[in-house]
Amino acid sequence: MIETDLSKFNNAWYDPGAGSVKRTLWYFTNSVFLNSSFPLSGFKIFLLRIFGAEMGNGITIKPHVNIKYPWRLKIGDHVWIGEYAWIDNLANVTIADHVCISQGALLLCGNHNYKKDTFDLIIGEIVLEKGVWIGAKSIVCPGVKCFSHAVLSAGSVATSDLPSYGIYQGNPAKKIRERVIS
Repeated sequence: MIETDLSKFNNAWYDPGAGSVKRTLWYFTNSVFLNSSFPLSGFKIFLLRIFGAEMGNGITIKPHVNIKYPWRLKIGDHVWIGEYAWIDNLANVTIADHVCISQGALLLCGNHNYKKDTFDLIIGEIVLEKGVWIGAKSIVCPGVKCFSHAVLSAGSVATSDLPSYGIYQGNPAKKIRERVIS
């Protein structure tokens, strides 16, 4: 029987999209201003733009948010990002207008291939279309697209695309009803 051999793991093919100096500067900037108690959203947005994020207007970023690579991030207008949310964007993440990412939610662009003995890295982009709500402590997995106004309920895991105007719950998330907005 073949076993996992992590000594063979090789991530050399992966390009984080920025050099080591920029990544190091971002690591410390993220630690001090985003992934901390620092309260001012406007200054966080300013820093994200400096590091290459495309940022819209009216964005709220609560304390203790962790963003892996801002140069792989595009956020539209009037987006809310709650406390302890983590955007682990090894690949591009696009967040459209009027999206809410609740506290403790995780946008996870990377995973490992458990079928290979080398445990290779797998990455996939995440897209959250207009009006999507990602509930508290939920996880959006690599390669998932949440279509317009989909809701991922608290504590749920999106392992595949979420069609428009549905409410999804569980692990893996399944549609439980339609989202009706009045």
